[in-house]
Amino acid sequence: MAEKPLSKEEEYFARQEFERKKKADEEQQQKLAAAERERLRELHYMRCPKCGMHLIEIDFKSIKIDRCSHCDGVWLDAGELDHIQADKSGTFDSFLSIFKS
Repeated sequence: MAEKPLSKEEEYFARQEFERKKKADEEQQQKLAAAERERLRELHYMRCPKCGMHLIEIDFKSIKIDRCSHCDGVWLDAGELDHIQADKSGTFDSFLSIFKS
């Protein structure tokens, strides 16, 4: 049995319903993605990328340096190394000296 073709009005409303559901699905996916990003951030925040132990924040001049409490790894945030290198007052040497045992 052949189906009756949709009228222009029915086609319009079907398209509108599809677009509404598509938008709702996209919003749900964005919320899930944001929730997953937040979950991962909480899981990894202030953890050493090498061994997974806690990072301790050290104040050095005007920057915060992260140092691992287990493996003594040193981690800098974006732009911090450039800031240290740009300071011509021997900051880089004094920076290195705080990590020598």
